[in-house]
Amino acid sequence: MAAFLLGAVFLIVQPQIVPSRPAINSNAEASSQSVQRELLKKTSQKNDFKENIHSNGSCQQLPQTIIIGVRKGGTRALLEMLSLHPDIAAAESEVHFFDWEDHYRKGLQWYINQMPFSNSHQITVEKTPAYFTSPKVPERVYNMNQSMRLLLILRDPSERVLSDYTQVFYNHMQKHKPYPSIEQFLIKDGELNVDYKAINRSLYYIHMQNWLKYFPLDHIHIVDGDKLIKDPFPEIEKVERFLKLSPQINASNFYFNKTKGFYCLRDSGRERCLHESKGRAHPQVDTRLLEKLHEYFHEPNKKFFELVGRTFDWH
Repeated sequence: MAAFLLGAVFLIVQPQIVPSRPAINSNAEASSQSVQRELLKKTSQKNDFKENIHSNGSCQQLPQTIIIGVRKGGTRALLEMLSLHPDIAAAESEVHFFDWEDHYRKGLQWYINQMPFSNSHQITVEKTPAYFTSPKVPERVYNMNQSMRLLLILRDPSERVLSDYTQVFYNHMQKHKPYPSIEQFLIKDGELNVDYKAINRSLYYIHMQNWLKYFPLDHIHIVDGDKLIKDPFPEIEKVERFLKLSPQINASNFYFNKTKGFYCLRDSGRERCLHESKGRAHPQVDTRLLEKLHEYFHEPNKKFFELVGRTFDWH
């Protein structure tokens, strides 16, 4: 089990042919979406924004790249590694603009205000892992910027389920609240509980279909989270190429920390590792239950591979 866990849906349906543009389901929905779209178009004009300009000439701007997920896939590690590049300006916190209604209602000016100050040559990046599995998010991002470059980091779906549980478990422990064992979530009436939210989040092909309704596949770069754990540099090189960045990040920026058991970062002589909450040990799970989990994900994984034209080394 990878120690560097940088951070470690629905009923299965047959994949449908994915349209290249958004599809409207009803007149009422069309009217609502039309109003939202027009509002976004109006508010996205540069002159409508109050520019927050720093004394050094940098300013806050809408992101040109978003790390959309997946939860417990290694999004924090990806952002930290990408931040090694001098042409990247990254938002420190998860913004949750597109998936939290109270944030979305505040509008694009509020969204801009959450961004870091950046120079004209820099790409602004924000990451919110919940975006990938939130049904409303793809259209909202599309309405803001149809040419958005998206980063999606995925790992073995079964491992992601265990990491998902582990995070919630530790959150409860820190608050001194009891939390059921993972078996109580994974098993229902003697069978695998496919309604468990952590399992639903690992049905990648369903969520990917939703994104492909709005963005072409060449606007979505998939980072292999399992490979990022074992050997981060090649995966980051691919991200640099996708974002059309000059190759600035080197193998020397990564070193394996034997004490922690995963790769840490070295930047201008300064060494840093991810927060101690990353890379926590997963709970021990009965082998037969793990096999059930692997079997369940076999067909969904196959559909995902066909959808993106690429395979991953998953169970």
